Amino acid sequence: MTSPSISAPSQPKAALWAVLLLLVASVSINYVDRGNLSIAAPLLKDELAITPSQLGILLSAFFWTYSLFQVVSGWLVDQFDVNWIIAGGFLLWSAATAATGLIRGFAVLIVLRLVLGMGESVAYPCYAKILARHFPEHRRGFANSLIDAGTKCGPALGTLAGGLLMARFGWRWFFIVLGLGSLLWLPLWFKWMPRGPGLAAQGTAKPPDIADILSRPVAWATFAGHFCGNYFFYFLLTWLPFYLVRERHFSMQAMASLGSLAYLVTAAATTVAGAISDRAIAAGTSTTRVRKTCVIGGLGCATIVVGVTLLPDRTASMVLLLLACVSYGVFASSHWAITQTLAGPLAAGKWAGLQNFVANLSGVAAPAITGFVIGATGHFFGAFAVAAAVALSGALIYRFGLGPVEPQVWGQSASATQGV
Repeated sequence: MTSPSISAPSQPKAALWAVLLLLVASVSINYVDRGNLSIAAPLLKDELAITPSQLGILLSAFFWTYSLFQVVSGWLVDQFDVNWIIAGGFLLWSAATAATGLIRGFAVLIVLRLVLGMGESVAYPCYAKILARHFPEHRRGFANSLIDAGTKCGPALGTLAGGLLMARFGWRWFFIVLGLGSLLWLPLWFKWMPRGPGLAAQGTAKPPDIADILSRPVAWATFAGHFCGNYFFYFLLTWLPFYLVRERHFSMQAMASLGSLAYLVTAAATTVAGAISDRAIAAGTSTTRVRKTCVIGGLGCATIVVGVTLLPDRTASMVLLLLACVSYGVFASSHWAITQTLAGPLAAGKWAGLQNFVANLSGVAAPAITGFVIGATGHFFGAFAVAAAVALSGALIYRFGLGPVEPQVWGQSASATQGV
C-alpha cells in the first residue's frame, strides 16, 4: 500500500507521527551502535591488553569518519531523495555493528568503527531536512526533543541490556544480534517514509552553497556551541561506564543500571523542555528567547558535573551526575531546532552536515583527551573539569555569538541577512 502523502498540517497527522517515531527509533539504534563499544570497554581492555591512551583512540575512531563525512552527507541530502539516503546509511551502519562481533584483531575493530562512522554520518542531515520540510516552527522543539530523547534512550537501553548480557554471555553476541536485528527497521521505513513537498513550496530561490552558509557568522555560532554541548555528552557516552566500574568500583550490573538511568533522566528532561518550549512559542513568546534560554541555561547548569569526582559519597556523586544530565537535556531540546529555523528547508541538509562535522570533532577530542588526562593524572577529576569548562564555553558562545533565531534569507549577502 502506498504511504500517505505528508504535507503541511496544522495538526500532526498519523502518517507524520509514524515518520517521527521511525526517526526516533533509528537514532536510538544509531546511539546504541556508537556507544556499545564503551560498554564493552572494561572487557575489551583486558582481552586485547590495551592501555588507557589506546582505549581513548579506539573510542574516538568512530568519530573520525563520522565527522569527516558530515559535509558529504549534507550535500547528498540536499541533492537527492533524503528517504533513500537515510536508508542506505542505516544499512551500512547495521552491517558494521554485526561484523564487529566477529573480529579477532584490534586493527580490524578500528576499521569497522570507521565504517560505522561513515554510515551514521547521514543521520542528522537527514533528520534536519525532514523536520525542516515537514514540521512547522511550533512543533520542531518537541520533534527534535523526541529525536534527542532517542539518543539517550538508545544508550540507556544499550547500557542496561548490553551490560547485563555482556556480563553473562560476553560482548560478541550482543554486537551480532543488535546489528542483524536492527535491519527490521528498513521495511517499516520504506512503508512510512514521508512523501510530498512538505510545508511550503520552495519557490524560485536558489539553494545556498556551502560557501554561502560558511559566510554567515550565525552559522559558526551554531557550529561552536554544538561542539561544546557534544563534548559534554560524548565524554559521558564513551567514558562513564569505565569511570563507574574502575574508579567508583561499581559492578558491571550496577554500572548498567546507573548508566542507563543517566540517559533516561536526560531523555525525560529534553522531552519536557521541548514540549514546554513549543507551547511557549505557540503562545506568542519569541523563538529567539525560548530557544536561547534552553541552550544557554542548559549548558551553563551542566557545569556542575565537575563536582561528581569531588564527592566521596557515591550516592551524592550520582545525584549530582543526574542533575548535570538534566541540564544537558534542556540544552539538547533546542540546539537542532535553532539550526532548522535558521537554515530553512533549502539549506537544512548542508547546514546540518557542516554543523555536525564541527560538532562531532568533539567525539574525536573528548575520548582521546580524557584518556590522556587519566593516563597522566591517574584519576578522573581533570577530565570532568575539562568537560565542565567546555560546556561553559558553549553557553557563552550561544549568549554572545548567536543573535536572533530567525530564518536566513538566501540569495542575499551575509551583511544584509537578519541575525548576522
